[in-house]
Amino acid sequence: MADLESQSPRESRRSGRRATGSAEVAPARSLAYRRLTNPFQPQTVFSADQIASIHATSLRVLEDLGVKVLLPEARAIFKAAGALVDEDTLMVRIGQDIVQQALATAPKSFWGRAGNRDRDVSFAHGALNFIAGCGAPNVTDTVRGRRPGSLADYADIVRLTQHFDVLHMQGPFVEPQDIPTHLRHYAMTRAQLTLSDKFPFVYARGTAQVLDGFEMIRLAHGLTQEEFEAEPHTYTVINTNSPRQLDLPMSQGIIDFARAGQISIITPFCLAGAMAPITVAGALTLQHAEALSGLTLAQLSRKGAPVVYGSFSSNVDMKSGAPLFGTPEHMKATIGTGQLARYIGLPWRAGGGSASNTPDVQAAQENGLAVWGSVLAGATVLIHAAGWLEGGLSVSLEKLITDVDVLQSIAEMCTPTPGDEAAIAYAAIEDVQPGGHFFATEHTMARYRTAFYQPLVTDATNFGTWTEAGSLTATERARGLWQSILRDFQPPVGLAACAELIDPFIALRTAEGGAPLLA
Repeated sequence: MADLESQSPRESRRSGRRATGSAEVAPARSLAYRRLTNPFQPQTVFSADQIASIHATSLRVLEDLGVKVLLPEARAIFKAAGALVDEDTLMVRIGQDIVQQALATAPKSFWGRAGNRDRDVSFAHGALNFIAGCGAPNVTDTVRGRRPGSLADYADIVRLTQHFDVLHMQGPFVEPQDIPTHLRHYAMTRAQLTLSDKFPFVYARGTAQVLDGFEMIRLAHGLTQEEFEAEPHTYTVINTNSPRQLDLPMSQGIIDFARAGQISIITPFCLAGAMAPITVAGALTLQHAEALSGLTLAQLSRKGAPVVYGSFSSNVDMKSGAPLFGTPEHMKATIGTGQLARYIGLPWRAGGGSASNTPDVQAAQENGLAVWGSVLAGATVLIHAAGWLEGGLSVSLEKLITDVDVLQSIAEMCTPTPGDEAAIAYAAIEDVQPGGHFFATEHTMARYRTAFYQPLVTDATNFGTWTEAGSLTATERARGLWQSILRDFQPPVGLAACAELIDPFIALRTAEGGAPLLA
């Protein structure tokens, strides 16, 4: 055999590959979709001058028109900072200097610490985190139909969220309406802490309930009070009452979470033509003003409090007033929000979802467009990314599965694409003669199982085989998948001990009467 160094490059590659007598081995890669990095350049719908004008007009709205703040403590905090407060009308006019100082102290990035540190969540520009549909009163599936949410339903969605790596945070998926409101937060927080090691959620429904949630997380994760307040260990979602109002529980929630060093995702819900001007630019001006008012309250409560700038602006059907999602206006508003978030330098959230009543083509298209719009806008967190139907009135288990399929495709887009010599594959091209195929080459055999994600619900057989075999539709396959996941689910190792740590606290607080909602 000739010395390899004396051979041509072609002969060297062929001889070297075959002399080993071993098959080509592809580089190892993980299909764990954690800590995604968005690879796309953020898109724009407004010029830089227009974004600056929207920001300046939002500051003018806050200074000249003000925001109605229902909570006396919040008004007192604003007044102490120099804002003009009218106690008769409850209007608070916030000077531009106060807002600018708040923006200066708001952190530009931070981590959310999960029960499992491998599940920690990055809140920074370029990070991409998905959350399933949240806040629905109902749950639906093709086995049991549409029904009011129960604790069992909530726990099932916690389990499904834990199962899929591409869903990064827990949330308030459906309301457990079989649990009294003064005890509901115990059951929901317990389900998260005993079934999942992902970043948990706590509702902002009054200081007593918030502090109960904080204490349960602190106990479950073995944290001192100082350790808990030093870094974010939970988050909440704050919705302003558009137009220009901060209600009692939302104002209190901003204060409570800020003082404890926990995350508030401050999100105006501005539907263009209904609770906001009908133009995208007008809706974003109002949204920006409301978000800045909440952010300012957080920073006045505690400088450096972690805040996520929120967006859930879309439009309505002007005939019925029903909210719409996945529309061009929704996508434009999302992309514009990304521009505003980058202008002030904060991590931000967007929203998916669908107005369809069933997991059909409309639902898939609306959610898919909303999700892609959020990805192209550079969203840090995307809430309602899977399962949301009826404009938020229900979460569908089948749709959660089919939406996760889309999210995993996006996660694959976030996975670095090899471009080295082995991936360029000259040797594989060389091995296959014209008219041949690549199915059985070493290059293909080493990679075909790991190179691409495996679809959850797609049936790739041809039509004749599909019909002869009696194959299932995507919805039917999704139903079988959520059923099998729930049937075989096992909580992460060690979470059983969490129940032992938090159950005595729940029993004590229940005996004391629980915690009422803040009206």
